[in-house]
Amino acid sequence: MTVTLDDIRAAAERIRGHVVETPLVRDEVLSARLGQPVWLKCEYRQTTGAFKLRGATNAILSLAPAALARGVVTASTGNHGRALAHAARALDVPATVCLSRLVPENKVQAIRDLGAAVRITGASQDEAMQEVARAVAQEGMTEIPPFDHQAVVAGQGTIGLEIGTPEAVLVPLSGGGLAAGIAVAVKALSPGTRVIGLTMENGAAMAASLAAGHPVEVAETASLADSLGGGIGLQNRVTFPLCRALLDEVVLLTEAEIAQGIRHLGRAGHVVEGAASVGAAALLAGKVVPQGPTVIILSGANIDPALHARIMAEAA
Repeated sequence: MTVTLDDIRAAAERIRGHVVETPLVRDEVLSARLGQPVWLKCEYRQTTGAFKLRGATNAILSLAPAALARGVVTASTGNHGRALAHAARALDVPATVCLSRLVPENKVQAIRDLGAAVRITGASQDEAMQEVARAVAQEGMTEIPPFDHQAVVAGQGTIGLEIGTPEAVLVPLSGGGLAAGIAVAVKALSPGTRVIGLTMENGAAMAASLAAGHPVEVAETASLADSLGGGIGLQNRVTFPLCRALLDEVVLLTEAEIAQGIRHLGRAGHVVEGAASVGAAALLAGKVVPQGPTVIILSGANIDPALHARIMAEAA
């Protein structure tokens, strides 16, 4: 199973009017420091505060009425659940979101506020996904996975149609839906553009799977980049093959580096979660060296305000 540029263009037509075409703004500090133009794709300004609304909306609009009538269910580290809840409410479709205990309370409450039923189970996304499988098998719900799904990947890939043809794109890497979708679009339009996946050092399932050559399980740990946690599924059919084929590099970041990225972006007026800061973090740490115009995907804004305040108060 794969995703094509035509799929992404069709998704862009399908979700038009349901999502925001977010701005691309120049990071003047990083551009001056690194000697190359650095642009920020502000997906955190999406309606639900994260890019996930694109994929969830495309997926739910692709379902048949009978599937919608049974209700939709997903597992999430927070942002996909919020996006699916929003899209489902707009279509008056029942939605259930399964979460692990590691998901921050602010994200859990945001999902409840959108009218979705929330089920908290276990200490990993893998355990939350087991609850999804049970809901599908025993309750007849229709699953919309957070990443390993063609319509979800195509929806995320619409971002790649909006960023031009830079020398490099720095993409947060978790289950691979965002990275795979953007890579499909960007590589089709600009084969020479580097697409670099960025994630945390500990508990990064896609990074470990790419290194192993096949999907593997990892132990989840708490991270400032909590949205990048969770497994990719041992039976992954879409995002692992695409990431393996299309990503030019994967970069791992420490918690201190992620915090530095949050602080840098916060000082520039971009209040984002840890997952969204990894591109800036990689440039600041010298782990990615720009060779031309570079785009950073600021994936989400859903950070606990008290946590953001503590990070901003720390010494740079």
